[in-house]
Amino acid sequence: MYDNNKRLIILDADGTTIDAFSAIDKTFARHNMAIGDEESFQKRRHIFKYLGGLKDFPANIKKQIGKQSRKQIVTTLTEVYREEAQLYPKITELIQSLIAAPDIVVGLVTRNITNEPEETLRQLFRRHGIDLDALDFFIHIPVRQEKAVQFRAARERFNINPARSYICGDEEKDFLAGISAGMHPFMVSYGFESHKRLTKKFNVPEELISRTSAELSHRVLHGLGIN
Repeated sequence: MYDNNKRLIILDADGTTIDAFSAIDKTFARHNMAIGDEESFQKRRHIFKYLGGLKDFPANIKKQIGKQSRKQIVTTLTEVYREEAQLYPKITELIQSLIAAPDIVVGLVTRNITNEPEETLRQLFRRHGIDLDALDFFIHIPVRQEKAVQFRAARERFNINPARSYICGDEEKDFLAGISAGMHPFMVSYGFESHKRLTKKFNVPEELISRTSAELSHRVLHGLGIN
């Protein structure tokens, strides 16, 4: 059934490898808006993450009304991502180790909402010494498309045993998509969802969750047997 012994790992971009909150916070500040603190940000339903909480919502929504205002915000976010946004600590080394491993297929998926998101992330990762062309694949997933579809397609494309397939993500949707595609999920609680929200609201097993990017790096490298 499987003609190779390779393993597959799919990395999520925003909130797992990229410090998206800081980039969004900087963008909002440059438009005189407040996103709120990171803990509150993690608790909000997805659509409200970018509008602020109850305290910030009224002022923010007024400033985002109209296509031109939204366009300006996305343009600023694009500039911040390309020129200033950072990868979380130890992520650069993790990705470089995965790329160097001969028996591992490594890919990156994103739903990034900047202008020309593929180019945006290429510039961001290049600043950190990572050429995205060195990955086996890099996919921008449309907002309305299920991640599980792309996860399964990648696994089938490289003909990899589901038992040797992994995803890294920061949201409930990543967890469910990974399980749906028959893959083991490495989850993190420093991104778009808090540890409490992942475990208490979405019943993600605590044993699967890394609280820091350094812990994620250790878990992944140990799990894949990479020194």
